[in-house]
Formats: sequence, C-alpha cells, structure tokens
Amino acid sequence: MSDRLFGTDGVRGRANSWPMTAELALKLGAAAGRYFRRDGSAAHRVVIGKDTRLSGYMLENALTAGLTSTGMNVLLLGPVPTPAVGYLTRSMRADLGVMISASHNPHQDNGIKFFGPDGFKLSDGAEAEIEAMVVGDVTPAKPENIGRAKRIEDGRGRYQEFVKTSFPSGLRLDGLKVVIDCANGAAYKAAPEVLWELGAEVIPVGVTPNGTNINLRCGSTHVETAAEAVVAHGAHVGICLDGDADRVMIIDEAGRVADGDQIMALLAGRWAEDGRLQGGALVATVMSNLGLERYLDARGLRLERTSVGDRYVVERMREGGFNLGGEQSGHIVMTDYATTGDGLLAGLQFLAEMVRSGKPASELTRNFETVPQLLKNVRFAAGGRPLEADTVKAVIAASEERIKGRGRILIRKSGTEPLIRVMAECEDEGLLVDIVEGIVDAVHTALQRDGDGPLS
Repeated sequence: MSDRLFGTDGVRGRANSWPMTAELALKLGAAAGRYFRRDGSAAHRVVIGKDTRLSGYMLENALTAGLTSTGMNVLLLGPVPTPAVGYLTRSMRADLGVMISASHNPHQDNGIKFFGPDGFKLSDGAEAEIEAMVVGDVTPAKPENIGRAKRIEDGRGRYQEFVKTSFPSGLRLDGLKVVIDCANGAAYKAAPEVLWELGAEVIPVGVTPNGTNINLRCGSTHVETAAEAVVAHGAHVGICLDGDADRVMIIDEAGRVADGDQIMALLAGRWAEDGRLQGGALVATVMSNLGLERYLDARGLRLERTSVGDRYVVERMREGGFNLGGEQSGHIVMTDYATTGDGLLAGLQFLAEMVRSGKPASELTRNFETVPQLLKNVRFAAGGRPLEADTVKAVIAASEERIKGRGRILIRKSGTEPLIRVMAECEDEGLLVDIVEGIVDAVHTALQRDGDGPLS
C-alpha cells in the first residue's frame, strides 16, 4: 500500500476502487476497532452514520464486520448528518464514531471519517496509527468476545432535538418562508422537520434521495436550484446544505448567494457585540477572502488562518480557546454547540439573527465588500506531480512577483479529490485573471508533457 490512506477529511475515493473497497473498509474497521478497544471488556461501542449514497450499504456492512471482529459493539444510525455522528458519539458514550460520506462529491465517490470519544475528528497522529495497523496484522477478538450490531431508530430524532436547543429561547420562525435544499443527502428528513417544528413555512428541495442523486444539481455546491425556488416561491431565505450537511450556503430573498465568509462575518460581529466571541478572533483558512480580514480588523478582531480543511480549523480553535471558525466553502464550526461543521445549526443561527434584528437576508449577507477572488481547478491523474515541474515553479514565482503588495496567490493540491486548486486574490481583476490563467496553463502543459492529464 504505497499511497497514504487518510487525506484532509478521512479516507475518500471512488466507490469499489481503492481505497473505497469493501475489503479495505473491513480492514479499516478492524484496525480502528483494535485501536479504540482499550481492554478486553465487552463494553466498547461505536456509532456508524452514513449519507444516502448507494455504496453506503456496502461500506457500512464491511466496517461493521471489521469492528465486530475486534469486539466492538456497533450501533447503526442510518442516514444522518456528519455533525450528528460527532454529537451522538459523545452523547451515547461511544468509543468511536464513523461517518460514511464523501460530503459534496458526486455519488460515485464515498469516504470514511472517524470521530473520537470526545466527538471531535481524529488527529493526524491517531489516523497514522490506524493506517499502520491496516497494513499490519490486527488481532481478532476471541469467539466469545465478538461484538454485536444493532440499528438505532432514534438517532436522528436525538440529533434534531439537540439542534433545536441551539435556537435562542423565546424566538420562533413563525412567518418566515424558508427554502431548505438538502442535496438529496443525509439531512433530507432532519432539516425540514427541525425548521417546521420551529415554526417556519418550509419549501423542501433535494429531499428525494435514490442512492445516485446526492449533490446532483442541488445543494451547497449547486445553489442555482434553491435560488430559483426562493424567487419562485417568494421565500424570505434559502438554506443550502451539502450531502452530509456539514456545509451551508445562504440565499437571500433575491436569489443571491452568500458563502461561509459572509456567514462567519455576521456571527463574529454579533458574538463580539454580545461579549461571547472567545479570544477576540475568528478562525478560518487561507481561502477566506481578504475582505473578511479587513472587516474583522475594523472591529478590533483578528482572523486566525489555517490550512484548508475544517479539521485544521477545529484544531486551531481548540489550541487557542476560540469558539467560532470555519471555511469559505460553508463549514461553520461553533464549539459552544458542536464538535464539527454543522450546516443546519449554522443556518438556524442565521435565521435567529433575521428574527432578532428584523432585517432581511439581503442585508445580513452583505457584511463586507469582497476582494475579487478567482479559483480554477485542474484535474489530474493519480500520481501526477505537476507542481514539482520547474516550468510551473517559474511561472508561480513570476506571478507572485507581479502581484506582490496588491494581492495573494494560493496553489495547493486538494485533500479530497485529484485536483490542483489555483486561487488568486487582487483588486485589479485584469491582473487577477491573467495570473490565474497563466498558472493554470503552465500546469496543463506540465501534465500533458508528462502524460498525466489533465482529465476531462
């Protein structure tokens, strides 16, 4: 096994291809089970949730076999959001939580994410230890200590009741017409029910999963469908989740989209006014817009930047004692409530501010002027290393010199897909386009020369 299993968000890949095979999932389950079983007792338990992908059945069964083979008792939650697994791992006193999902990716992909007993995603160190066990030998439990597996029917209900407790006491959503796009994913039941129970008139979108339509022309990465529904129904606001409901995008009453940066700006400003923004800072990644940083600076607040990935945001939050963070892509992490990004919870916080302030969504989603930002992706074949090419390095160096003092460039490999992401930020839009396209062209040329793509 030459390639590393774990990326920035667990193990992820195309279903029925390495590493997302039943065989690997069984080994991964056995390794995780052995890692978390601290002694020989039969009291250890793991909760497993999944989204609505067809391949979830296969991986769920394989993981269950591996986990029970090491003596873990498995509690199967069925389709629930990723943050529900984080919450239920802790509230049900499980030793381990597992979420089967590839988040915003198409249905052909799937992934496996692990949560520790505290409800937080595992550290790099813990993942490395489990990975080492996968390629080694895992000692199975004695026959009399093999674990059991059973379905938990009220897991989703437990999560829904928890999420409702985050909504401010005394407030209701009566009179608000809300479009909720669940991306045909894990929150297709939970999100509409929570909104309706809090008083909203709910217009559901993306709530008919069939195993292959998750994230298909819907959800937080394809907001056009929900935006059209907001305008067509005269809704006050739209909330777009991704396939595992740990991301959110907000759509105002005119159908305009606000990303995670605008949502974080709203919450940071509000929490600072209320004296509840711990550490006087917001934690976000290197992808967040320069306009957000300027917004915070003007209020005497700081922006703490991390590498891309909500796990790195959470790690910095825990290290520094901060309670608000997230990503431009819509992961909003509020550790006062949850251990990971929670799109539904963040959407409720936005709705609460609408109710409290009496302001329309269009006003609450325009907190700062964004600095023009351009992101382009180049897909490449596995094993390709275009960023190591001297020609690409030379173009990047020249581009950084051109934009110096006027903006910034960020180039990285995606941790969840075979993509090179090229992003630049600059108020001179002509220079911005020229720089990004120049780097993308250099990457394309390097890939074609080396026979690695790019892929269509």
